[in-house]
Amino acid sequence: MSVRVVVSGTDTGLGKTVFAAGLAGALDGVYWKPIQAGLEEETDRETVLRLSGLAPQRVLAEAYRLRTPASPHLAAEIDGVVIDPEALRLPDTDRPLVVEGAGGLLVPLTRKLTYIDVMARWNAPVVLCARTTLGTINHTLLSIEALRARNVAIAGIAFIGDENRESERIIADLGRVRRLGRLPRLDPLDGPSLRAAFARHFCIEDFLREPA
Repeated sequence: MSVRVVVSGTDTGLGKTVFAAGLAGALDGVYWKPIQAGLEEETDRETVLRLSGLAPQRVLAEAYRLRTPASPHLAAEIDGVVIDPEALRLPDTDRPLVVEGAGGLLVPLTRKLTYIDVMARWNAPVVLCARTTLGTINHTLLSIEALRARNVAIAGIAFIGDENRESERIIADLGRVRRLGRLPRLDPLDGPSLRAAFARHFCIEDFLREPA
């Protein structure tokens, strides 16, 4: 079976899509975001197409494209859509698969189902993206506990933002997780700058190893 990695985050808007684009490109793999909520601005799939360097056929179409920019459960209700968990099965591919979640782990997909419930069914390790700013220790350790409570394997933590050595260290130590690296904010943010930064700050072999 090919490598399968789920990219999730401790919060929304922290740079998870940019990280997922860098990882999918570095793995020369396939990217999939099952649910997109909000279509007026550049979607996450379009961002990955622009930044990853992957061919369009390796950036898969979403299972659900919801017009309303809101939590998936609410966006689906407003749009008159019912999200069926059976439509969220991981696609078959002979290349490494990078799957991007939406927001944090406990984002609701329906009135009874959260994203982490689906991740537990996927049986694929999660790379948890975390900020380096104030508050990240609490948010990240709570996310680690939520994953472990559901027996979801954790590939490691990927930090995003300016360096914060103590926050990064204490999260890795108290959470007993692998620190995969840190992706700095990039200006300009484009395909070449992302590929160079990802190669400089991450070891791609870490994403191919069994979770610690």
